[in-house]
Amino acid sequence: MNTANLQLEGLYTAMQSVLCALRDKDLITADEIDRALAEAETVAGTDPRRPTELSGANREAVLFPIRYLRVANRLCGTGPLPTFSEVATRVGRENRPGA
Repeated sequence: MNTANLQLEGLYTAMQSVLCALRDKDLITADEIDRALAEAETVAGTDPRRPTELSGANREAVLFPIRYLRVANRLCGTGPLPTFSEVATRVGRENRPGA
């Protein structure tokens, strides 16, 4: 596996932990986090300056981190912090291109 992918995996897991900590300390609610991430997903998915020849797979790659954090946000407080693979699997199941 590409080292950069492993570094991103660690970064996503770290961000997941930070989101859960912010919620645990009542600094931000789950709904506020989800609204902010939903807005980010919309902006990233509709960027007019993005090249039109960007493939569907590349578009999905841009959206993956945002979708990952949205799923991770929903899982905060439901037990132990889920692994990267567990969250990524849910993202894949919930976000089927063209669905």
